[in-house]
Amino acid sequence: MFRIAHIADLHVRSRTGPDWRTVLFTKRVTGCANLLLRRGRVHRREFLQAVLKTASQGVDHCVITGDLANLALESEFAEAESLLDGVARTVEVTVVPGNHDLYVPPVFRERRFPGHFGRFLRSDLPALARDLPAGPYPCVKLRGPVAIIGVSSAVPRPPFVAAGSVGAEQLAALTAVLAHPAVAARTPVILIHHPPIDRRCRLVRLRDGLRDDAAFQGALQPVARGLVLSGHLHVRVRCRMRTTAGSLDVVTASGAALDHADRTVRAGFNRYGIGDDGEIRTIEAYVLDEPGRACERTAIPERPACA
Repeated sequence: MFRIAHIADLHVRSRTGPDWRTVLFTKRVTGCANLLLRRGRVHRREFLQAVLKTASQGVDHCVITGDLANLALESEFAEAESLLDGVARTVEVTVVPGNHDLYVPPVFRERRFPGHFGRFLRSDLPALARDLPAGPYPCVKLRGPVAIIGVSSAVPRPPFVAAGSVGAEQLAALTAVLAHPAVAARTPVILIHHPPIDRRCRLVRLRDGLRDDAAFQGALQPVARGLVLSGHLHVRVRCRMRTTAGSLDVVTASGAALDHADRTVRAGFNRYGIGDDGEIRTIEAYVLDEPGRACERTAIPERPACA
């Protein structure tokens, strides 16, 4: 089988802390407050290191569905780069950005995410990608029975808003990618930070969800089978999304550094196995044990199929 490790929401923090000149009078002020009051106590670097080490073993590819950084600081990007370089010595890596990676407009305009992580975004179909501030997306990697397709849903938002959007230009490119013969002959594994299926109330989705979820789902309608992998919600869950041609498995991963008693939330990673015939054979999760040293296999809670 072709095996894929799926990691999300690293939320890497700088070892030196923020330079307050880059924080004051920006959205980063609210992020710093969140870090001091809550996130800093539940995201543990040693957990993240254990997850990355275990996830990179015994797989053919490692995908990371966003929020590599916490406040999109240069020092955080440098830390995340170093961690991913360590993973890439063992297995190939593909990344897509999350809302925390494009936290403020200057990071978006200055293309800092692709500046740091561009080597993980080298597409096999570069002519079909759009040159976005987040990088060249969709990013396509044709590997054995699968086509790994990275899509960016991350855009800068005002304080207290974390919603995402793929956008019409990228959706048109995604449609072209899915119709390409080399992709159509494989099982697509689509990466996006914001989950395309979100059962929270409409007001919460407008503030925190994928705003063009219906259009994104529409672009996937010709696909008969495959995986759609996301993060953002910090919980492991899966469901099936019906398409006109069949159905897709939609799976989220929890935060890779989270110290939490709930095993659907606690730090870990997902792993998927796709047979040589393109059939999805396994969908499972590995969660850190109580000491935070070893990962234990567990099932991912499944919700009813979605229309």
